[in-house]
Amino acid sequence: MSNELRQKNSGTSRARRIRIAGTVCALVASAALLTGCGDNDSKTSASSASGASVPKEKAAPSDSPSGSASLTEDQQERKKLLGVTKVTYDKAADTALAKVSGGKLTELDLEGVDDDDRDGRDDNDDDDGSASPSASASASGSPSASASARSGNPQWVAEVAEKDGTVHKVHIDAVSGKVISSDPDKDQDADDKRELAGWLAKAKKTPQDAAKTATDKKKGTVTSVSLDDTDSGSLVWSVDVVTDDWNKTDFDVDAVKGDITREHVDRD
Repeated sequence: MSNELRQKNSGTSRARRIRIAGTVCALVASAALLTGCGDNDSKTSASSASGASVPKEKAAPSDSPSGSASLTEDQQERKKLLGVTKVTYDKAADTALAKVSGGKLTELDLEGVDDDDRDGRDDNDDDDGSASPSASASASGSPSASASARSGNPQWVAEVAEKDGTVHKVHIDAVSGKVISSDPDKDQDADDKRELAGWLAKAKKTPQDAAKTATDKKKGTVTSVSLDDTDSGSLVWSVDVVTDDWNKTDFDVDAVKGDITREHVDRD
């Protein structure tokens, strides 16, 4: 009887040990499973957070023409030049015409501080960069005009022709509107004068007419207008218009009929 009891007790102890061991194993397995799930959840959360932050940090550059980074070098120069220019094309034209009695405007260009004419020298300067005494005197004019020439302001450079074709070059400060210099073009010869006089007699449209035709076609700021002949022999007013995107459009306007014969956008 005692032997049977010991056997039963022994069997009961083994069964209890097995159940305890099974419970412990189950708990260990559950803990491991929970730990694994937690790691996966952490990795998923970290991955999601990382994936969400990358696009936000890498913003695409603006393609808007108003952003300096997206403008070409020429566009930036036009923007800078027109940003400081206070005198409009038509005002500069009136100022230049007032300096030459009975004259007609044949050319008007807005020039920046890096152009050859910006330091007050005219086209008669010596090749070595030093102006002759007479050229320096005529270019400088009064002390205030000389100071304006050296101020770094942009200039309107106009050519106004007399009836016989004699051209006067007029430099106008594009910020203050003051005349810097006004002198006859000494580089003209008799043939040049006759040719220009013939052009003026043939032209029926004024530079103001041509500028209006160009800006009616494309809104913008006129920065240049000049009378010229084409390869086909027709007489045109060449007009440059800078638009809001800082591109420049070149127009050829027939100087007799007044219609646009060529239009080219400079996107550089």
